[in-house]
Amino acid sequence: MHHATTRLSASDLQQMPSRYRAMLVNSLSGFKSANLLATVSLSGCTNLAMISSVFHLGADPALLGMIMRPHTVPRDSLENLLATGDYTLNHVHPGMLSAAHQTAARYAADVSEFDAVGLTAEFGSMLAAPYVRESRLNIGLRLVEQHTLQVNGTVLVIGEVVEVLLPPSVIADDGHVQIERLQSVCVSGLDHYHLTESLGRLPYAKPG
Repeated sequence: MHHATTRLSASDLQQMPSRYRAMLVNSLSGFKSANLLATVSLSGCTNLAMISSVFHLGADPALLGMIMRPHTVPRDSLENLLATGDYTLNHVHPGMLSAAHQTAARYAADVSEFDAVGLTAEFGSMLAAPYVRESRLNIGLRLVEQHTLQVNGTVLVIGEVVEVLLPPSVIADDGHVQIERLQSVCVSGLDHYHLTESLGRLPYAKPG
C-alpha cells in the first residue's frame, strides 16, 4: 500500500466529532443518485425531501428500495408514504438543484416544501402522491414492504414502480436510459453535487 495512506480504524471513526464523522463516512460509498421524494399526507399536505439512498432491487416486478433515517430525515415523508402507500421519486437537474437542496430545511409539518422552495406539485391519475413538474424523470411507486433494521433503526422501504415519466429521446434501442442526457445530478457525502459524463458502454463480459 502507498506509504502516504491514512489508516482509520473503527475506533478512530468513533472518536471523531459527529458532524465530521457523518461527512466522512457518508462519502465512502461514492456517488449516489439525488432524488426528490414526494409524498402527501392523508389531510392533503404535500411534502418533499432530498433522498440519496435509492437503489435498484429488481426488474420483474420493477422494484426500488431506499433507506430512510428516521432521526435525520424529516419523519413527514416516511409517515406520509406509510399512511397512503404512494410516493414518487424525481430526478434532480442543475436548474432545480438549489431548490431541491433547500427541501432539507426543517419546515413545520403543515408547510409544503413545494411551496417553500418554489417547485411545482403535479398530480397524476395513478397515485395519491404528486410528481415534481420541474424534474425530467419521474417515478411513481406504491409501497410493497417496509422493514426497520435492527442494526441502527433505519427503515428499508421497498416500492413497486407503477409509472415512469421521461422523454422518449433518452431511451436507447435496447432500453438503457441515458440519464446523463437529462443532466441528472448525483451526490457524494451529504451535500456535494456532481454532473456525470458517459465513458461509453462495455461489451458483455465473458471468461477469457
